[in-house]
Amino acid sequence: MNSIQILLGNPLFALFIVIGAGLLLGSVKIKGLSLGSSGVLFTGLLCGHLGFTLPDIVGTIGLVLFVYCVGISAGGRFFGALAREGATLAKMAIVIVALGALVTWGCHTWMKIPVDLAVGIFAGALTSTPALAAGTEGLGDAGSNVIIGYGIAYPFGVIGVVLFVQLMPRLMRQDLDKEAEDYKQENEHYNSVLTSLVEVNNPNLYGKSISDVVTRVMGAVQISRKLEGERLVPLRYDDVFAEGQHLFVIGRQKDMDLAIDFLGHKSDRPFIKDVENQQRRLVVTNAAIVGLELQQLQALREYGVMISRVTRMDVTFVPTPDTRIQRRDLFTTVGNPEDLDRFAKAIGHRSQAFDETDLLSLSVGIALGVMVGMIPFALPGTEGITLGMAGGPLFVALLLGHVGKIGRVVGHIPRPTRQLLQELGLVFFLANAGVKGGASMVETLMKYGPILFLAGVLITLVPMVLTYVFAKRLFKVNNLQALGGICGGMTSTPALGALTARTDSQLPVLSYATAYPVALIVMTVFAKLLIAVMQ
Repeated sequence: MNSIQILLGNPLFALFIVIGAGLLLGSVKIKGLSLGSSGVLFTGLLCGHLGFTLPDIVGTIGLVLFVYCVGISAGGRFFGALAREGATLAKMAIVIVALGALVTWGCHTWMKIPVDLAVGIFAGALTSTPALAAGTEGLGDAGSNVIIGYGIAYPFGVIGVVLFVQLMPRLMRQDLDKEAEDYKQENEHYNSVLTSLVEVNNPNLYGKSISDVVTRVMGAVQISRKLEGERLVPLRYDDVFAEGQHLFVIGRQKDMDLAIDFLGHKSDRPFIKDVENQQRRLVVTNAAIVGLELQQLQALREYGVMISRVTRMDVTFVPTPDTRIQRRDLFTTVGNPEDLDRFAKAIGHRSQAFDETDLLSLSVGIALGVMVGMIPFALPGTEGITLGMAGGPLFVALLLGHVGKIGRVVGHIPRPTRQLLQELGLVFFLANAGVKGGASMVETLMKYGPILFLAGVLITLVPMVLTYVFAKRLFKVNNLQALGGICGGMTSTPALGALTARTDSQLPVLSYATAYPVALIVMTVFAKLLIAVMQ
């Protein structure tokens, strides 16, 4: 065996050859369209056909990393989105799976495809390993042909969804970034953090303590500075309201209007604000204050510092007195330089803390996700299903991302690290899926004929196209939500990766994370139903 053969037989070499060649292919643009990370899937198919092999653990690790980072990213907004839009996205997931099952039944009836192959094609076309497991379990000894059907349909099941989410916006001439901005303005206008200079003319406030009124009455609105001459200066604990006084107010749009009416009226008086010296962003690392309410910290009274904003899990909000402090909260603070120094020391601020990755939390979080993914859940007619290596880590990450911290485990990964791990996980998963699919694709097509591949194409495309139409016309969701929901309904993480590569909006991720668990469960039920109906 020569050195080239030895090199080609090395799985590590094969992995990074597939990834490198795929990213090179994905960078090629034709009329502005590129494959991006999905190019790895195509080179994987070719290399799998040529005899390259990769350990299964590569794809599993990639999938777990990708979905865990997706969950951490979406967790802070997921449950709010579920409450507002969950029913719609759940319906989308059910429609996709039901249509897939209906097309499968049609292919079985009109194309005379055997039951076992049809169920396998259904699972592969929708890229659902739980459906594959349910199919093999339901058919017993005949279950081996389910795997063949799955192998035929799976490559296009992955590629088809990736191409759909990339091509559909172009075919419909849609600007995803513009839609993301329009959605943000429409839905977050009253939640965005605003500032305003307000002139006090409420006689009932004159002589009263500003800090006391803010704590008792104004809720999620803060007064951080007052105007002296033409310059804004930090507020002091003993400052009181006075007629004609100008105060710098911070809050959300929905709260600001009431607060301004309560204090007086907006002022257009010019001012100078010393942000460089009088404002800092400080990270909480002191365990002694974690869990306390902000009013217990008494930042203004004890340190002469006002906390105007808190950033937690990439979400910035104006705190209330009863906001509980969490580790790695990022405080936007206002005060004199010497007071800011004292306060930074008290909360344990370290400039590099917010950019540090807690590897212990990452490891424990993923381990918990894998464990949850292995727990069987019994459904009627089955011996139990599991969430698997995609559903388990995703569920745990969503929970951690939402609550921020469970014991010592924190649900925060710095954005640059999270993006790197997410992209690395995605290309690992794509490389493994491509190599596995390419190894058997030609052989199974030659053995069973192109009609099986055609059935897989129909089962992949028809549900996506019809669900997209339903999503736009019946469910009234925008394109980012529709495409993200389709990725979730098709349980396609590669397609989500292709979609998120085209936009910075979190809407596709939230839609995917909401639709995915529903689709995961529904697919196993429909796999059983198909067997019962077609036998």
